[in-house]
Amino acid sequence: MFLGKKDQLVGLDIGSSQIKVAVLKSTSKGLVLQKLGMTSVPPGLIDEGRIMDADAVADIIRTLFKTHGIKQKNVAISTGGYSVVIKTIVLPTVSEKELVKSIRTEAEQYIPYDIDDVNLDFQILGPSEFSDDQMNVLLVAVKKDLVAEYIDLINQAGLNPCIIDVDSFALQNIYEAIYKPAEDKMSLLVDVGCSKTSLNILSGTNSLMMRDSASGTAQIRESIMAEIDCSPDRADDILVGTSESEIPRARLEEICFDFIQTWCSDIEAVVKGHLNKTNDTSLDKVIISGGGVLMDGFADLLAVELSTEVSIIDPFQGILVDPKKFPPSFLHGVRAQAPIAMGLSLRKMDDK
Repeated sequence: MFLGKKDQLVGLDIGSSQIKVAVLKSTSKGLVLQKLGMTSVPPGLIDEGRIMDADAVADIIRTLFKTHGIKQKNVAISTGGYSVVIKTIVLPTVSEKELVKSIRTEAEQYIPYDIDDVNLDFQILGPSEFSDDQMNVLLVAVKKDLVAEYIDLINQAGLNPCIIDVDSFALQNIYEAIYKPAEDKMSLLVDVGCSKTSLNILSGTNSLMMRDSASGTAQIRESIMAEIDCSPDRADDILVGTSESEIPRARLEEICFDFIQTWCSDIEAVVKGHLNKTNDTSLDKVIISGGGVLMDGFADLLAVELSTEVSIIDPFQGILVDPKKFPPSFLHGVRAQAPIAMGLSLRKMDDK
């Protein structure tokens, strides 16, 4: 059944440094990319997933929609960061209906917030590998005030928030649609953004572990600011190379590589900890996304650390694209930043 106008959702990825938007249409020939755009967010307007200046961010969203001629009002958005808790927990085996009744009590010990202050959801992943009487459950908790914050922002932008997802799920959504992973293969999705890094270990399409950390390109921005006492905007210009730098090139490369090494070491520690705990042997592949993965040396170093093939995601693989509207060079340039918006655009009005 193809998506009609009323069912079609615009994928809106609200990041700390960029806002991305995507519109996909389902046709008899496959998915067609109708709209795609992104715009920068000045530093400070969004901090670790929290909206610090709703008026300014709403104006940026309205301008983005106008610039790209997007008239649809129904959007799917996602959140992440410290206000979102994602954990795989082990519970006694019960039916989904029974777990609905007990999940709040079971979840309290895993959530660092008052249980009344969060929205809870869960997914039963399957039997525990350690006991036939236990099962693995993916637990997701999002602070209610964060949800309210984003709903208010979207309404202020003149749009209708139909679905609020989690960044890691949106990324997994486009990964599954594009790559169609085999059930017996283990992969790692890594997304390095401005203010956070998300990890998702998958066996086929089954998420085994998700984790967010406060690592990202904002750390490099802050280091540059401390080095030469400049503004956040100036530091960003230096980092992306749009402006001449007062920092010698060798020193800038050293700053960047120090953080890249830390990111890769942290990722390796998480992955090896999970593999050791579950007795799994190794990853089959690593797919990376987010602006941070474009840093020189990141992909190569991560491949060494994990002893696994590492590649940047291509969220446009298999998507029907008009090359006149979206030149291949443009799509190649934005491939790392676009997947969450693309994953959100796959959602439907009647999704959970």
